[in-house]
Amino acid sequence: MKKRIVSRIDIKNNYIIKGIHLEGLRKIGDPNLFARKYYNDGVDEIIFIDSVASLYNRNTLSEIINQACKDIHVPITVGGGIRTLDDIEKMFKNGADKVAINTQALKTPNILSQAASYYGSQNIVVSMEVKRINTDLWEPYYDNGREPSGIDLINWIRQVTDLGVGEIFLTSIDQDGTKKGFDIELAQKVSKITTVPIVVSGGAGNLEHIHDLFENQDISGCALGSILHYNDFTIQDIKSYLSQKGHKIR
Repeated sequence: MKKRIVSRIDIKNNYIIKGIHLEGLRKIGDPNLFARKYYNDGVDEIIFIDSVASLYNRNTLSEIINQACKDIHVPITVGGGIRTLDDIEKMFKNGADKVAINTQALKTPNILSQAASYYGSQNIVVSMEVKRINTDLWEPYYDNGREPSGIDLINWIRQVTDLGVGEIFLTSIDQDGTKKGFDIELAQKVSKITTVPIVVSGGAGNLEHIHDLFENQDISGCALGSILHYNDFTIQDIKSYLSQKGHKIR
């Protein structure tokens, strides 16, 4: 499996923001300028997340996506505030290739099967923002990591797999923004119980962290925020390093 390098662009009020544990959000810049830079640097995919869309019951990414698609020709995933099939339709009409659903999926799981049936599984991503509860238990959260679902992650993975989603976008809230490395145990746990492609987010601080994640052959890709936004490494730095380590990269 060739691994994907995905840039994760979290947005609030038309600015890229980044925090730690999905909190303490700091403005960074214009999302379209950053997206264009990552595209020119060779990123494989881009995911745009409206960080407050579910909290404020809105979806405001359509203009940003519409603009981005004029200059960017890699797959674009959009998440945040996706509540209905009409919301999904709007994102696709504005140029998105995939939509990522978290909050509404936890509230009404059937939206996943309806969307997958209508638009095709390959276009429907379930986003999961999870916290470790104890040694061997994780819980999905919604509203950008603010609210606990009360659901066991492993049961949720099995359920969404049965509902026909085409990809899992897995974020460790505990690791997000810390630059201390991915939750490798979490990634391994999830990859053992589903054959759905998994993109992991939360915690990358250096090139070794990405290498460690990709040692798991069942992980499809990693989504990077801080280390790209703050120019710690370029896409080419990352791909060159991983190729030297023997990983097959797109």
